Amino acid sequence: MNDGLMIAGGLAGAAGVAGLVAAGISLSRRKGSYLAAAHALARPGDVDPLPAVLRRGLGGLTVPVTPGPRGELFLGPGAPQPGRTLRRLVLTPLLARARGHGGRLARDQEVPFRLVVEFTGAVRDAETLLRAYRMLDQQLRDHAALLSRCEDDYLTPGAVTVSVTGIVDVRELLATQDVRYVFAEGSFDDLGTRAAPATLAPMISEPWSRRFGWDGLEPIPAEERHLLHALVRSAHDDGRTVRISGLPEGPRRARAAIWTELGAAGVDVIADHDQRGLARHLRRHPVSRWVAREPLPAMTARRPSPRPNGPRPDRRREPV
Repeated sequence: MNDGLMIAGGLAGAAGVAGLVAAGISLSRRKGSYLAAAHALARPGDVDPLPAVLRRGLGGLTVPVTPGPRGELFLGPGAPQPGRTLRRLVLTPLLARARGHGGRLARDQEVPFRLVVEFTGAVRDAETLLRAYRMLDQQLRDHAALLSRCEDDYLTPGAVTVSVTGIVDVRELLATQDVRYVFAEGSFDDLGTRAAPATLAPMISEPWSRRFGWDGLEPIPAEERHLLHALVRSAHDDGRTVRISGLPEGPRRARAAIWTELGAAGVDVIADHDQRGLARHLRRHPVSRWVAREPLPAMTARRPSPRPNGPRPDRRREPV
């Protein structure tokens, strides 16, 4: 059995449930189906970005963080504010929810929730960023059974996949870890190269404006549509998912036109600040599914943890 089939095994289901109810993000309050393709971009001033994302059933969140004292990560690009840590406001409630619901954030979740931690702020020296990454790595290892991981060049999907951006040498840093619970973000330039294999950067993530000039106000040029479909197809053939962000700031109808083109091309993750509009659009116009994508395992009852010295299950490389 694949290690990914055990992501819900041996978990204490009751832990953290009371806190989730108090935070107003219990499973029963979420309306509609889980939207794997909808990805929220937290704004710098968002006090608590996670509850709205879970309530709307969005499948991912990008949060800006700033390293603070002792390597702790604080939300937002400004000066650290007491209590506004990534651990307290995002990691703990997100993973407690998955733990309390059989290893998933929603009953119909089929692929991992994608959490992107974006290092921002004026503090950019290597020592501070390294200390902050080590803190993040330790916090994630406390919830290892719920996270996507890479071990011996095999990817095992979990309820949540965490990637980081904003650290210049993050690829070199991650490549040194035999078992890692954090991934780098790739670009279309990585396709077909050894600079960032899919086990290191399983998701291609680029801003729309890097390769496209269409703003959604007029019909998309044929050459841009062809390029979009070709890039997405190449990424999927390379075993990666695709995330597009940085859409033009214009009227919602223009953004909706771009959302439609991204969905038709099979872009796995569409990132936008307009959570409500994006969620409504994707419920009406689902993304064309990538048939090669492998889902999370079926929800199961709690099982005892495997014996430490028992035989290791067979593993295979899976996209996350």
